[in-house]
Amino acid sequence: MRDLLQFLIEIQSIESNEKQPASAQARMEELRAKVPPQTLAHHDRLVARGKKSIAAVRRQTCTACHVSVPLGTVMALHHRNDVQRCGNCGRYLYLEETPEPVVEAPKKSPRRRKAAQLTPA
Repeated sequence: MRDLLQFLIEIQSIESNEKQPASAQARMEELRAKVPPQTLAHHDRLVARGKKSIAAVRRQTCTACHVSVPLGTVMALHHRNDVQRCGNCGRYLYLEETPEPVVEAPKKSPRRRKAAQLTPA
C-alpha cells in the first residue's frame, strides 16, 4: 500500500510540472502501469477537475479540505493496512512523516530543608 501512495505522489509531482522532459513522461507512464485501474481512474477524475489526488493527514486533519479525519482512518493509515480516502474531498490520504519531538526530562530542583530542620535543638 505504501508503494501505491508513493507512485501517486510521484505521478502527481510529474503532472504538476508544466514543462516535462521526455524522460519524465516515460517515468509517468511506467508509474501509471503499476497503479490499479480503479485507483488510476479516481486519480484522473480528480486531476480533470483541477484537484490533487493525494493529501497528507496532519494532526488528524486532511490538509486538502481541512476536515477532521476519523480516528479509525488515521489508525489504518498508521498501520498501513489499506489505502484510505478522505470522506469529505475524496483524496487519497497518507500520514505525513514528521520527526518525533524530543522531550527532555524536567530538571529537579535541589530540595530545600524546612526551617524546623535547620535550627539546632
